[in-house]
Amino acid sequence: MSDYPITPVPFTSVTIQDKFWKPRIDTAVNVTIPYDFEKCEETGRIDNFAKAGGLMGGPHKGIFYDDSDVFKVVEGAAYALQIAPNHELESYVDKLIDKFAAAQEDDGYLYTARTIDPSNPPEPCGPERWSNLVVNHELYNVGHMYEAAVAYYQATGKRKFLEVALKNADLIDSVFGANKLRDVPGHQEIEIGLVRLYRVTGDRKYLELARFFLDERGRANGRELYGPYCQDHLPVIDQTEAVGHAVRAGYMYAGMTDIAALTGNAAYTSAVTALWENVVGKKLALTGGIGARHEGEAFGDNYELPNLTAYNETCAAQANILWNHRLFLLTGDAKYIDVLERALYNGFLSGVGMDGTSFYYVNPLACDGEYPFNRENAMSRQPWYETSCCPTNVVRLLPSLSGYIYGLRDQALYVNLYVESEAAFELNGTDLSITQTTDYPWDGAVLINIAVSKPSAFSLKLRIPSFAQSSPHGKPLPSDLYRYLDETADPVKLSVDGEDIPVEIQEGYAIVSRRWEGSARVRLSLPMPIRPVVAHPAVAELQDKVALERGPLVYALEGADNDASLLDLALDESSQLRAEHSPDLLGGLTIVHGSALDTQGRSLDFTAIPYYAWGHRGDGQMTVWLNRLK
Repeated sequence: MSDYPITPVPFTSVTIQDKFWKPRIDTAVNVTIPYDFEKCEETGRIDNFAKAGGLMGGPHKGIFYDDSDVFKVVEGAAYALQIAPNHELESYVDKLIDKFAAAQEDDGYLYTARTIDPSNPPEPCGPERWSNLVVNHELYNVGHMYEAAVAYYQATGKRKFLEVALKNADLIDSVFGANKLRDVPGHQEIEIGLVRLYRVTGDRKYLELARFFLDERGRANGRELYGPYCQDHLPVIDQTEAVGHAVRAGYMYAGMTDIAALTGNAAYTSAVTALWENVVGKKLALTGGIGARHEGEAFGDNYELPNLTAYNETCAAQANILWNHRLFLLTGDAKYIDVLERALYNGFLSGVGMDGTSFYYVNPLACDGEYPFNRENAMSRQPWYETSCCPTNVVRLLPSLSGYIYGLRDQALYVNLYVESEAAFELNGTDLSITQTTDYPWDGAVLINIAVSKPSAFSLKLRIPSFAQSSPHGKPLPSDLYRYLDETADPVKLSVDGEDIPVEIQEGYAIVSRRWEGSARVRLSLPMPIRPVVAHPAVAELQDKVALERGPLVYALEGADNDASLLDLALDESSQLRAEHSPDLLGGLTIVHGSALDTQGRSLDFTAIPYYAWGHRGDGQMTVWLNRLK
């Protein structure tokens, strides 16, 4: 059986301790998960399962895809339980699972919007099961259930929820297939969930069903194609341009990468590579966000990258992270982690407030203080949404973030993210512990201590982010979509036990190959200059614009720090830029100071903060891109 060549070190083997991520993870676990469950109760999402199970009366409340929100929070809770036992949380989830089991029909069907009143289901469920898959999320909901059920089984060893999921998947397998019903979900997600079921059970039928749903897209086998919005316009192996709803696309591309790895299918590998090159080369916001258009929450045309009207849904950034991590596991190329890191620190993190109870659904690159860019016709972070996919999605990623730091392959240990942490795992029969001490992303100094239980030869692969490299490899993305105005950066420095090591970068990694004995101290120093960025000439809205980055962080000017009309400011390339750490600002930020010209040519001092931190101090103007004076 084929599989990913690289294995991620499980998040349960890594403990994050740093000042940047640990507070966000603790907030997700201790605040956002209980808060999301509370909101699911208040809005009737949880009662819908009780109603479907005959435990209480009343009509279905809310939207037909609300089941998925509850499943996503349960998945996040399962990850939280794997970080630290919590009897109260586990007991609460067990009671939810009782309701899920009650809501499941005898043959395995689970979709509360239909089961509560099957003779009169709400629109757009369709008159019968599976009769309106293009919009009804009937299969999307259970895809999230499969992911949650596997996570909860792995967290607790309890099988009840897993059995609910397997019973449902067996029903769907009996209905759909080449000689059965030939149709596909309008919103992808079940494909990822089925792969999770395959991995936990070893039953290949779940993998084959996931591939069926992907293979069937773009093929009119007795049905009408759903079109580009649902990525159902061409067979997936023939798709080369990212189109349609960005979250659907991101989940589909992640599922396609699973199939490429687990079946060894070269056509799938070729397709996801072409799609990635299109996204990263022509459709990715500087923040790592995807989905340019509000209409359809969709990708735009090539090089359509607006500022004020950009959509960049938080869920889409998360999908982008999931997809790029899989591509790394498939190839071992650091360029995918470069994109993952950009989306993580910027496009994703901006979507959840530091309080853990306020959210951006939409993440534009500018705000004029008037255009209500966010869902619910708002500019500010919101406590909840009628469609609350984003508030319930973030709790899946943050508690499991430590699983993205390391990867293992044969005689190699990949260090992908620089996060102060401790980890212990096995590499080729050798017990290995590794600790990182760093103040990243504020500082590029990383101390890595490695200890092995017995002498062992392996390669330590340290990712050298593209922002720390000089031209031609030093650029914001592994494409020509953006470039740094300064083409050189200070050299990366690397030493082992005090001995300097030449830095030779291969596929984005500096490699230290040696026979490791006892313990060793590896020091990595990444330059973190403030780097001005410009866009490809084909990006019409970004011509004569410049943005600022430092390390993995994109910076933004916000009205709370600046008095001028921000969207009119122009940055003179001769402006002296300096970084200053402000420990009391929004949990501690490194801010950037500089000067710019207003419309009357007057020089004004400005302050820029990391993009992820904007929107915490009231509504007002914000911009990532400034006018450029040459």
